Formats: sequence, C-alpha cells, structure tokens
Amino acid sequence: MTNKRRLWNAAVRALVYAAAALTVLLLVGILGYVLYRGLPNVTPALLTQSDSVLKGTMGIFPLIVNTLCVIVLSLLIALPLGVGAAIYLTEYATNQKLIRIIEYTTETLAGIPSIIYGLVGMLVFVRLTKMLHLTTGSSLVAGSLTLVIMILPTVIRTTQESLKTVPQSYREGALALGAKKWYMIRTIILPSSLDGIVTGCILSVGRIVGESAALLFTAGAGKLLAGGLLRTYFNSGATLSVGLYMYAFEEGKYDVSYAIAAVLLVLVLVINLCAKLAKKKMKPKV
Repeated sequence: MTNKRRLWNAAVRALVYAAAALTVLLLVGILGYVLYRGLPNVTPALLTQSDSVLKGTMGIFPLIVNTLCVIVLSLLIALPLGVGAAIYLTEYATNQKLIRIIEYTTETLAGIPSIIYGLVGMLVFVRLTKMLHLTTGSSLVAGSLTLVIMILPTVIRTTQESLKTVPQSYREGALALGAKKWYMIRTIILPSSLDGIVTGCILSVGRIVGESAALLFTAGAGKLLAGGLLRTYFNSGATLSVGLYMYAFEEGKYDVSYAIAAVLLVLVLVINLCAKLAKKKMKPKV
C-alpha cells in the first residue's frame, strides 16, 4: 500500500471517528441538559397531582395517564394492522406492481407532516365521534385513531423488511415437512422477525410520545381526568407533549416544561426496555 493510500485511509477513518464522536456528544449533551434542568423539578407532588386553582396544586398526573392511554390504544390498533399488512405484502401478495405501489404509498405517508394528519383527524375522526354521539368534540379516541394512521407506515415497513431477512430455506423446509402456510408464518417466520416488529413498536412509541401538533387538533388540551377509563378516552385530554407546549409557550412555566421533558425521556426509556425484554421472552430458543 502506497503512502498516499495510507494517508487517505487514515484521513477517512479520522473523519468517521469525528462524526461518530460529534453525534454521541450532541446526543449526550441534549439528554444531559434536559435531565439536568428537569429532574430537580420532578417531585412526588408533581407526578401525583393535577392542576387545580381552588386547591392551589400543580401536577401532571392526568397528562401521564392520557399519554399512556393514547399509547396503549394506538398500538393495540396499529400493530395488528401493520404486521398483518406486512405479512400479506411479503408472504401472500403476488402482484409485484401492486406491492410496489403500496410500498411507495406507505413511504410517502411516513413523510407527511403531522399537522396534516391532525387536520385530517379533526375533519374525520372528531366529526365521526360527534356524529355517533360518543363525544362532544376532541377526545383521546380521535387522537389515537389519528396516531394510528401516522405510525402505520413505520410498522408496515419495519416489519416487512424484517420478514424479508428470514431465509427462504426456512419457508421451503417448513412447507416440505407438510406445514400449512399460516402455521409456518405463525411458528417460524414471525418469531424470526421479532427484531423488526419490536423496532417498529419502539419507533411508533417515540412518535406517539413526541407528537403534539396532531393531538392539539384531535385530542384537545384538557388537564383533568374525566373519571373512569372509558370516560377518559371519550373526553378531551392533553398528553405530556401537548402539556409541555402549553406550559412553555402559553403559561411560561419553563421549570414544569423541563420536568415534563425529563418524564418523557424516562417514560420512553422504560417502554423501550420493556419492549426489549418482551422480545427476549418471546424469541424462540435456538
């Protein structure tokens, strides 16, 4: 190897290391600053109380409950639909032109700004629930249905790419042994694709937790619990991200906003760890 080639390789390696170090420093810096500003303001009273002018209390407990409700309902709807669509596109569909059209459409939907989803959700889901006399306006159900449309492309594409990584010999061997196609998919293909499914779930949770624009149009900005799970879903409610926006830009309470940001980071970390543990439990032993 010539000296010029060695110099070029060393320069490229140094640039790669510098880019990696800069990325890590930015990530650690942002997370560290948010936690440094937010954790001192996270108190038991803040986590267990709600805003009340009469009682003179301030808390984000309703926001935490609303966020968890939205996450659960959105994933319960989006994961079966997204995984099912990915299975159809990968294992059953034979029209390659149709597959390419659907893949292009899902990729396009993934790049649409969330404010447009919020507008569609307000015009469709909020009006639909009002027409059915389920709600009187914005609600967590309308917000969750809007988020389902937002995260479906992510779930479909990550699951589809994971299904494609399963060796074709697994399918051929199972079918050669007399297994039905759905039995083969359920017992061999899906367990081998858990990495992609969990990745889609984690990315979806991150988008759900961080979304505020679409939820302002559909879920509303209520800071009080309605009482009862069903009433919570069918009433207006602000999530943590919406509450962060309101406290920071409408009320000027930046200490509470940083506390909410710290709670969001911890919440996402806990959910991601739970998803990883669930993947380990569900993955078949080799």
